[in-house]
Order: sequence, then C-alpha cells, then structure tokens
Amino acid sequence: MTKYAFKPHDPVSLPIAGTDERFPVRRIYCIGKNYADHVVEMGGDATRSEPIFFTKAAETIVQSGADIPFPPNTSDLHYEVELVVAIGPDDINGGIFGYGVGIDLTRRDLQSVAKSKGGPWDRAKSFHRSAPCSAVTPAENVNLDGARIVLRKNGDLVQASPLANMIWNVEEIIERLREDMDLQAGDLIYTGTPAGVGPVRVGDELSGGVESLERITVRFV
Repeated sequence: MTKYAFKPHDPVSLPIAGTDERFPVRRIYCIGKNYADHVVEMGGDATRSEPIFFTKAAETIVQSGADIPFPPNTSDLHYEVELVVAIGPDDINGGIFGYGVGIDLTRRDLQSVAKSKGGPWDRAKSFHRSAPCSAVTPAENVNLDGARIVLRKNGDLVQASPLANMIWNVEEIIERLREDMDLQAGDLIYTGTPAGVGPVRVGDELSGGVESLERITVRFV
C-alpha cells in the first residue's frame, strides 16, 4: 500500500446522467475564440485561424446546483456557457464518452492585464470553482444535430447560438488535441462560447442548457 505524507484529496468526478456511476475527471482543456460572433464582441478578427487552447485544473469543477462564493481579486467576473465533451476510452463511441454543459468563469480584469503583458491566463481562468459543469450525458443518448446552446442569467436569456456556429467543430478540436496534447479518458473539453458574455454579481443565478443534455445551474453568494 502506498504511504502518503498526508491524506490526498478526493478524486474529482461528475455524475453520469441516468446511472449511479460517476465520470472521473483527469484534465480540463478549453478552446478560446471558437464562435465568430464572440471573437467580434471581444474585438478580434473572426477569420478562421489556429485554435487557442488553455487549461483549467480539474479541481476547479463545480457541480450543478452549487452556491459559488464570489471569487477574490476581481471586480469583473464573466460567464461563458460552453458545450463540454467528455473523453472516454477509444473503444467507446470513438473516444467520446458523453457531453455536458459548462460555464467557463473568467476574471476578465485579470485576463486583460495578462493580455496586455503577453502573459499566461492562469489567474484569469484556472481559479477555484471556475469550471461549473452539468452531469455527463452518455453519447449514445445525445443528438446534437441542430442543437442550440443557451445561458440564462436570473431567468433572462443572455447567450444563444446553434452549436453549428462553432469555428472548430468537436471532431477537429479532438484531432488537434490528440496531435498536441496527451488527451486521455477522463479529460473534459470546453469547446468555446458564443456572443453575449457578461458580468456576474453576488445574488445572480446562471442556468445553461443544450437540447438532450443535463442543465447546469449555479448561484453566486
């Protein structure tokens, strides 16, 4: 038996819809600027270009229904709703175990500073409780043809787009990550957000969804 210097943290996992099993989370990969309308609203060029990847620690996962304490060191916290792809063994649905709905929380003020200095985005993106995610719906129960992704803040619709508007589709994202990174079973991919990102305040509730998938709902306290 392995002896640890102190008790290790519990493994990070998400519920799997329709079962009592859980999806073990290994890593979180995120793609930036993957919807043309969001690229434009952020002041960028919507021309198709190389995808931008960054990561979040697995420990940033927050399950649906949670209350999230407003994070420190920011006065400009933003929401970004995203389709999440859950990677499984290669012999299951071509390596796609299932799908979920996530919210990429961003400390936008810290991101702006990092961009201005050409620095990394870690403090802006990979902070505690910055990756809310729904339960994972197994791929065999999912039909994303014609599906839309939406986010509501306090009941008001703030983001909505067909998934077909992604610049880089799911298959292309997976192919690129397999070329560049050590993509394995247990990894989650946040596939980018459409236009309509905006600020979050204490007391706000966010609720995101995609047809045939479990919803993600969180509140800020």
